[in-house]
Formats: sequence, C-alpha cells, structure tokens
Amino acid sequence: MKLRKGIAVTTTEYGGVLLDEKDGSYWQLNDTSIIVVETLAAGRTPEAAVERIVAEFDVERAEAEADVAQLTQQLVEAKILRP
Repeated sequence: MKLRKGIAVTTTEYGGVLLDEKDGSYWQLNDTSIIVVETLAAGRTPEAAVERIVAEFDVERAEAEADVAQLTQQLVEAKILRP
C-alpha cells in the first residue's frame, strides 16, 4: 500500500495530520492512526502496524487488528491510500 501522490504526513504532539496538497483538505490522526499511516507509507504491512500498536499501547491484538483494518479501509475509500 502507498499514500497517494500529493498527500503529506506530519506528526504532531497529538498524533498527526494528513494534508492533501492538491485541494487543501486535511485529516487529523490520533497516536495509533499515525502509526498505521507511517507504517503503511513506509511500504510495510497492516500486520506490522498492528505489531507496533500492540507493543506501544495497552490494547488487545484483536482490537488493534480490527482498528487497523477499519482505518486502512477508510483511507482506501477516501483515495488517500492506494492498495
């Protein structure tokens, strides 16, 4: 998976922001969402994002897997992430 061309990722103290440089729209991301985006943008798998989340936060693997799958699907539907 890859971020669509023209999408910038910036981390903040609250998580991160995705900015569509073409139309100026943006999305705020929490701490776990930015992990997912950064992991996928680096060419790694959703499973790698799950591993990072489980290692860094007090969350059950099944919940992390469901959250990563949901966010990944939302990003694909919004045409931010390309499969």
